Order: sequence, then structure tokens, then C-alpha cells
Amino acid sequence: MPRKAVRKFAWADLPDDQLLKLRLRDLKVTVEGTWLEGCLEHLYQELGQRGLSIRPHAWISDEWFSPDTTPGIAIPFYLAHPRLMRLERKKIIDVEGGTVPECMRILRHEAGHVIQHAYQLHRRRRWQELFGRSSTRYPDFYRPNPASKNYVQHLRLWYAQSHPDEDFAETFAVWLRPRSDWRKRYADWPALKKLVYVDELMAEIAGEKPLLTRRHKVDPLSQINRTLGEHYEKKQSFYVADSPTIYDRDLKRIFSDGGRHRRAPTAAAFLRRHRARIRRSVAQWTGEYQLTLDAVLDAMIARCRQLKLRAAGPERQMVTDFTVLLTAKTVHSLYSPSRREWFAL
Repeated sequence: MPRKAVRKFAWADLPDDQLLKLRLRDLKVTVEGTWLEGCLEHLYQELGQRGLSIRPHAWISDEWFSPDTTPGIAIPFYLAHPRLMRLERKKIIDVEGGTVPECMRILRHEAGHVIQHAYQLHRRRRWQELFGRSSTRYPDFYRPNPASKNYVQHLRLWYAQSHPDEDFAETFAVWLRPRSDWRKRYADWPALKKLVYVDELMAEIAGEKPLLTRRHKVDPLSQINRTLGEHYEKKQSFYVADSPTIYDRDLKRIFSDGGRHRRAPTAAAFLRRHRARIRRSVAQWTGEYQLTLDAVLDAMIARCRQLKLRAAGPERQMVTDFTVLLTAKTVHSLYSPSRREWFAL
């Protein structure tokens, strides 16, 4: 994507504490003139290559979403300026859609929602047979089956399993992505029949005018009065789930509480030094959000401090052992029937 000159805003030079006092509406950022325009143009090219005439409009809001009242996509404000992306990374750690590949992945998913609503696809009997009823109430949380082959895998945390609409949007995104080779990738999966249906359905509606054409903006940033501080307080409480149970004996297998190692660095200091590396690694392998993992690490570091544990041993081995421990705890938490923090994002 060609680089865009960054528009200058007075708030861009403010320190975090002052920036967080601003209302979202006062940011006045737009899609126009940013790198997001290039991503949208790329999406239009992909749709056009498939014979789809629809071109979703886009606007800035507080999060990613596509409403059922207009054929468009809302993009979160932090993607519209580097200063806001830095604040997002500091507050949430993950910057969802912060790279071109990830932004395109989400745009394809949201385009699936646009296509569904613009052509009222969920009213078709075959659509309902494969994906379920769109009128199903969205859950506050969902418990997926990570081993299921009835759904495609596109966005993190088996998101296709959260709701019939998300199942379709994820299936559409896999179908739309160039060179996805979905027939081979899902050859022995029951999910293949959904992909084949989407392929046939898109060929049927190619070139047709959508039923939903009125363009308007839902929850635009210009109408959101809460401050950045209030926004991030709510967002952090949403992502920071109850941490997995950490047993003392697990920590003592890696670190030492023996008096002979009292001169060794504390385990708490060791984990603080390596936390970013460990957090990224576990997030990559489990799909868990880094902010959630960071909360778990805080609890584990505090417990190491309480137990007065020392990092005695080969550094590389201790990093590996602790990464395995955190991964195991995270996987247990994700797969456990008692897990309650499966929010529909």
C-alpha cells in the first residue's frame, strides 16, 4: 500500500493523561487521507474480481462492525492515526487491524456482513439450513469447540461458532481471500459445503443490484461523547477475564524457594523482563488476547513475589518452561466447560 501523509492534529502531541481526557468526538479523524483508503480500495478490487458490484462505504467509529441497516463498515478510530495506534497498543496491547494483512482480514469478514444484509441472504432456506437463523439472539459469551470442523477458521478464537451471522461472514471471508485454496484446505471438513454454497450463491448474485442501498453512518465518532479514558476503562474490563488458577507447585517447579539461591534474581523480576516475549508467544499459539494474558502474568508475578521465588537456572530453559506453563493454563481455561469469558466481539 502507498504511504499516506499523516494529517496533523493538536492532540497528537499531548501526553497520555491529557489525551485520555478528550472526548472521542473531538478527535475528528476520518478514513479519508489515511492508509485505510488503500485497504478499502483493495477490498473493492477483490469484490470486483468476483463479479460483486457492491462497494461498502466506511466511516470511523469506536469499534469494528457492520450494521444491518446500511451496506457499510465502521472502522475503529485508533487505526486513523499513528498516535492513536500507540495509545491502543499501550492500553490494549493488541492493535486489532493495525497491519495491512490484518486489516484486510477483518474487512473481508465485515464485507460478508454487508453482502448478507444487502442481499437479504439470511432469508433463504438453504442459508438457514447451513448457517442457522440470523434472528438468533447474539450471546454475551460463547463456548466454541476448538476441534470442530463444521466451521471455517479465519478470525481468532473460533469466531465463526459465536452466531449464524458470524459463521456466514467468516465463511465469506475465507472464500473471498485471494489464493486461499479453500477447496483443498477444507477438503475433508463438513465446513466445505458452506464454502461451496457461498461460491454458488455469489455467482448467482454477481452483477445484481443490492436490495439495501441507503448509505448512512451508524454510531459515527462525531456523535460519541465519552472520553478516551472512559472508552479504555470499559474495553479493558471487557477483555481482562478471570485469570486461570495458578498453583504454587507449578511455579516452584520452574523457580526456587531454597535459601541457597537467595543471591539469584527474583522470579518476579525475571518474568517482568521476559513478559512481552512470553506473552506474544502464548498469544500466537493459543489465540488468546494479549491483554488477557497480561492480567494473568500480573497475577503470577505477584504470586512469585509472595512466595519469594528466585530464578535460579539456565535463563533460556526457564523462559521455555514458563511459556509452556502459561500456554497449558491458557489452553485449559479456553477449553474448560466452566469458562465464561467467551464474549462475542
